[in-house]
Amino acid sequence: MDQKAMLSEAYNSIADVQNSADTRQIPINKVGIKGIRHPVRVKDRSAGEQHTIATFNMYVNLPHNFKGTHMSRFVEILNNHEREISVESFQDMLREMTEVLDAESGHIEMSFPYFVNKTAPVSGVQSLLDYEVTIIGAITKGKASTTLRVIVPVTSLCPCSKKISKHGAHNQRSHVTVTVTTTEFIWIEDLIDVVESEASCEIFGLVKRPDEKWVTERAYENPKFVEDMVRDVAVYFDEDPRIASYTIESENFESIHNHSAYALIDRDKRSSE
Repeated sequence: MDQKAMLSEAYNSIADVQNSADTRQIPINKVGIKGIRHPVRVKDRSAGEQHTIATFNMYVNLPHNFKGTHMSRFVEILNNHEREISVESFQDMLREMTEVLDAESGHIEMSFPYFVNKTAPVSGVQSLLDYEVTIIGAITKGKASTTLRVIVPVTSLCPCSKKISKHGAHNQRSHVTVTVTTTEFIWIEDLIDVVESEASCEIFGLVKRPDEKWVTERAYENPKFVEDMVRDVAVYFDEDPRIASYTIESENFESIHNHSAYALIDRDKRSSE
């Protein structure tokens, strides 16, 4: 027997513990890997395409009669695709994962920083601002769905503080998180634009003194409670036929408290049709 045959025989004789039976008879909803990074390509409204690094979480279900899943196969699936995974290949990878691991359901989360080149409102100086984006894919018994989540940092100014104070009003950084299921393609920037238009003021990576004056006065003239921001964004999403369902969350990192203010709206437009 040659060396290659001996190695093959030795490999085949190694016990496959994951495939052994489990006697506890308890299925597992999600099992897989978290926190693996890989290059990705994302469509960019202004530049056509953007290259970034995504963190992947990949899971499948595990029937009650199997002891474990093959963790290495998740990494193989990721690396067998193109060097830079595109959003277009995301669904293909999801289906491949469930087929290779013989699972009824699968789940992939792809989170990455997304950069938008912003122009300051008065000086016109340009700078990049990063947004945290997550694409979530799920498949169950062959039926797939994809949702898009974007965290948009903005400024909020308290209407109550403005009303009761002689001078000024407290304001703070806020994160508005939108998670949408769409009926057709939608730009990440489209979601960002809606949120920024409904905040007290958008933020910029770089501002000069005239811009800082504009931002301060813009926020002061446009006070918003955390409840206002989620409701105002919801009005836009209700009118957008591309959006089938949405969750809108707003967290204000309060400047006069050691806690945050929070609000959430969750709606599936399809259930009301």
